[in-house]
Amino acid sequence: MNVSIRPARATDIAAIFTIRTSVKENHLSLVQLAEMGITPEQILDMLVTPPCIWVADIDSTTVGFAIISQDEGSLFALFVLPEYQGTGIGKCLMDHAEAALFEHHSVIWLETDSLSQAAQFYQHRGWSVMADLPGSDKRYEKQRQAVGQP
Repeated sequence: MNVSIRPARATDIAAIFTIRTSVKENHLSLVQLAEMGITPEQILDMLVTPPCIWVADIDSTTVGFAIISQDEGSLFALFVLPEYQGTGIGKCLMDHAEAALFEHHSVIWLETDSLSQAAQFYQHRGWSVMADLPGSDKRYEKQRQAVGQP
């Protein structure tokens, strides 16, 4: 499987929403996303200040994406089509997102349900729980490693 990670383009917006609405965990419909202010127009606006969105392609199919907020130092979203989960695509996307965030921040953060598979993925990558949020959500943080440290 040859995975290619690249900055997202406006032509990727439909695929981003297809991926986001296809997941089993943390599923949200297009209506629910719009109610949260997550719309194609918002994603298009985010593309103006790249790199903040990356997509993962296999052949000509977009199978995952990651979105960061560089200003806030946070991972906003990371999703992979269900049939490609567990194949390393999330890791590849996270590598790009973390590298971009650590260019400007020594500590980066995200929020997710602590009972999710995503939480296990983040913890495996060195993210630590820093705060309890409503329900089972937690704020996770990761510190940039000093040069020469693993």
